[in-house]
Amino acid sequence: MIKLIVGNKGAGKTKTLINMANEAVKNSKGNVVVVEKGLKMTYDIDHAARLVDTEEYKIEGFATLQGFLAGLMAGNYDITDIFVDATLKIGGQDKEELAAMIDRLAGLAQEHKVEMAFTISCDIADLPETLKGYVI
Repeated sequence: MIKLIVGNKGAGKTKTLINMANEAVKNSKGNVVVVEKGLKMTYDIDHAARLVDTEEYKIEGFATLQGFLAGLMAGNYDITDIFVDATLKIGGQDKEELAAMIDRLAGLAQEHKVEMAFTISCDIADLPETLKGYVI
């Protein structure tokens, strides 16, 4: 299942993601992964979660991000939750490419029983219609 946390800058998206990730760590019987651009959440995320910096792995663009997330799932069948902060900073501003990536990841997430959440920094009206069903 995929969830999108959408709002303009300063709307509290990252705080929501942090709370969701920490709650997942408490309740998960597997591994929780938090992906971000730069290590800004080091002290906010429970130490039991795996914190991944996209800059360290040179992740840029939605295709690369999708491949990276799929690789995480392929390499570790115990992942139950993946949280991605600053999705547009990592992937770019093309909302149609974002929608295509989310569509592909939705199938993978369902197949591998992984919960995924992404923060999207924009107005909900700017999202393609196909993404609006994922917004929480």
